[in-house]
Parts: sequence; C-alpha cells; structure tokens
Amino acid sequence: MFSGIVEALGTVVELRSEPPGCRLIVREPKIAAETRVADSIAVNGCCLTVIDRQADTFAFEAGPETLARTNLGLLKPGSRVNLERALAVGDRLGGHFVSGHIDGVGTLQTRDDDGPWSTFWFSISKELAAQMASKGSIAVDGVSLTLVGCEPERFSIALIPYTLSVTTLGPLQPGDCVNLETDLLAKYVQRLVEAKEWR
Repeated sequence: MFSGIVEALGTVVELRSEPPGCRLIVREPKIAAETRVADSIAVNGCCLTVIDRQADTFAFEAGPETLARTNLGLLKPGSRVNLERALAVGDRLGGHFVSGHIDGVGTLQTRDDDGPWSTFWFSISKELAAQMASKGSIAVDGVSLTLVGCEPERFSIALIPYTLSVTTLGPLQPGDCVNLETDLLAKYVQRLVEAKEWR
C-alpha cells in the first residue's frame, strides 16, 4: 500500500526484453541504499517487486499484463520515473490510499499553464470515468491528486508548482500517456451497483 506522495525521481538505466515480459533497472542511490530484494516500490504508480539491488540501482520484472495496462513499456534509458516505497505501519498518510494496481492509462489532452501553476486535462475511457468524481482522489503516475473536472471521457487536475517540479508530471506534453489508479472506494461502489443487475 502506498500514499501517492512521491519520494524521489529515479532514472531508467535499462529496459531489457525478457519474453513475455521485461526487466526494468532504475537508478536512485538513496532508495537503493535502503532497499532489499522483495521490497515493493511504486514505479510511476505501479507496484513492482525488487528482484535485484546493486549499489545505486534496483531491478524489477514486469509481465505482459503490467506492460499492457501501464506506460512502463514506453520507458527507455534516461526516462525519469516517480518512486515511492511501500508504507510502513504508523507512517503519516499525506495523500490517499493507493494500491499500486493500475486501472488504465490516460493521455494528456491539454495543459493550461498559468505562471508556475498548471491545469491538465486527460482523455480516458468511459469505464475509468465512471469511477471518478469531482473532489475525489486519483493517482496519476503514482502522484496523489484531487480531481477537479470529471466528464464522460476526460478529467482535469490542478497542479501546484511544487508537484510540477518534483515529479514526472512537470515535463508532460499533450499526447503523453500516464498511469491511472482510481480511488479504491469508487471501484467497490461501482461493483455493488453492477451486482444488483446479476439477478
């Protein structure tokens, strides 16, 4: 379980094909020094298990389902990624509960920059839109954010200068893809509504 508060930006060292999946190697010295094999780390919001650790890097395996549902397969050497280690019992929860299980991807449609502040609109599927409500929570590439506008096939978020400067969201341009995880409660509410039709 994560909070959506990014700890650090890592740099992709290698994305190595290992059919049917791949091996992702990331460099971030501080987190590497405090990480062990089998730890869970959210990479752009996607919960992955550390399978190898060196002095300043750590590696993960991503399978076909992960590559199909996230933007991790689009990464290349030099790409920056948002990193967050799993919560420890007793940690402060500064964002919201994030499972690290990506629901789908969104595409940046427009960004409206007002000085150092920005409003982003992302296009999404109607299935994802059904799990969003204005003032609810959303994790975008692992960053805990508040939904502003929610429409049938798009949503918006307002970004403060700090978030733009310390996460991968700042450099995003229209056409770029992001990982999305909707609020846990929204998924269960939607399922309960669907279940009423089973009879």
